[in-house]
Amino acid sequence: MANEDVSHDLSALLSSEERDFLIRNNGDQVKVSNLVGKIVGFYFSGSWCGPCRNFTPLLVEVYEQLSSKGDFEVVFISSDRDDESFNTYFSEMPWLAIPFSDTETRKRLKEVFKVRGIPNLVIFDTNGKVSCDSGVSTVKEHGVDGYPFNLDRLNFLKEQEENAKKNQTISSILVSSSRDYVISNDGKTIPVLDLEGKLVGLYFSAHARRMCREFTPKLVELYKTLTEKRENFEVVLISLDDEEENFKESFETMPWLALPFKDKSCEKLVRYFELRTIPNLVIIGQDGKTLNPNVAELIEDHGIEAYPFTPEKLEELAAIEKAKLESQTLESVLVNGENDFVIDKSGSKVPVSELVGKNILLYFSAQWCPPCRAFLPKLIEAYHTIKAKDNAFEVIFISSDSDQSTFDEFYSEMPWLALPFGDERKQILGRKFKIEGIPAAVAIGPSGRTITKEARMHLTAYGADAFPFTEEHLKQLEELEEKAKGWPEKVKHELHWRTTKPYQLLQSEKAYSEITYYLWPSRAWTPLLRRKDTAGLLP
Repeated sequence: MANEDVSHDLSALLSSEERDFLIRNNGDQVKVSNLVGKIVGFYFSGSWCGPCRNFTPLLVEVYEQLSSKGDFEVVFISSDRDDESFNTYFSEMPWLAIPFSDTETRKRLKEVFKVRGIPNLVIFDTNGKVSCDSGVSTVKEHGVDGYPFNLDRLNFLKEQEENAKKNQTISSILVSSSRDYVISNDGKTIPVLDLEGKLVGLYFSAHARRMCREFTPKLVELYKTLTEKRENFEVVLISLDDEEENFKESFETMPWLALPFKDKSCEKLVRYFELRTIPNLVIIGQDGKTLNPNVAELIEDHGIEAYPFTPEKLEELAAIEKAKLESQTLESVLVNGENDFVIDKSGSKVPVSELVGKNILLYFSAQWCPPCRAFLPKLIEAYHTIKAKDNAFEVIFISSDSDQSTFDEFYSEMPWLALPFGDERKQILGRKFKIEGIPAAVAIGPSGRTITKEARMHLTAYGADAFPFTEEHLKQLEELEEKAKGWPEKVKHELHWRTTKPYQLLQSEKAYSEITYYLWPSRAWTPLLRRKDTAGLLP
């Protein structure tokens, strides 16, 4: 929330020496002075921006609902690159705009309000004070209910939401002011009241996302099994798709219920349950309270055995998982049916049985990933150093490349083994070790048990000295590092790589080596910082 003590003269902000008016999309001119005494939103947006195109219809809906009050206005401040794009985009907007020709005013306003990204909505109260500098998220979360978009109103809504959580029922979650039903894929409406007393899974999904498409059949299988057993269980789809075609294509394969496409409650529920990823299956107990915030992973790992998702069941599954880890062998990790081999540089098959008793590093990577390419030389150097000390060490490349030729090209740079390109074990291993981003390296000891899933981080910090990646060994390195803080600079320099964290090595580390490419289930692979940019190297 912005500083409410600062008052702005909107006439001065929106006018120029040559212009004292704003325009509508029909060409009409409206005096800037007409905004005095109104609640005004400065809408920074552009037609080329996907999130803007998605948000604008929502803002239009809110604007039209508030238009009867006569005290709310929006001013479009364009980020478009040409007049035609501006006009086409502005034609969809019922509010005012700064003329596209007034480049200086548009640029000045972006600087004044420090607009770093779009869409951006800054809302002023009737006195010209900024009442909300996060208007986009406020409108998304509250819609017209957020009016007049000031701190008091937002605090009231927050308090309401907290009270709702304390007294949560399936109806308080799913019923809105305009809808008290959910729908089936044959077009029928089912009262939300019919779900009272049932165990309900709220399935947050987007058919456009690959991981959602892969998870849905598993949930369908579980749902049908529970239905055949006459279990008191229901699922409600909360679709996060932007395109209705994707929603329909997805929903027609589902035997359960759904909120209507683009229902206002969908975005509210994302915030209400503080979703961080999809697919996500929130379990609401028979008493209407949240039983588990996400059981998608449990279903991935255990299927029907995860039901009914209670704390007791989770404890039981945790015990089973612990027993599996303790009995884990290299064969149980790498062998799947007839796939009981990896390949060497010549393409020859190397039986997994020949790797038993060795230290194994599973290296998840891909050529298209800049951090992977940056990390590879360091891993190759460490590999040769470790092999010189202990020949019972091997790396297995597990590729996320998109085609055989790219795999071959990238693998040609590596001196170790690999899973064949397209091998189904890649997906199995990714789920087993919960690989969310690349590059990643999982260390498996001679017994076949997992030593660490963070071997990449340790190799980045200590190079070959991180081997054999055990907790005891890494603790010794950390203790050495602590002692080194008091050593003379000359000694520090000589033990540079063994005593200094990578983000302190300003001369030898590149910024993008601290980035992990997260494997979001979409066409765009999203780079996120894995560690704070302490060195200030990132743009």
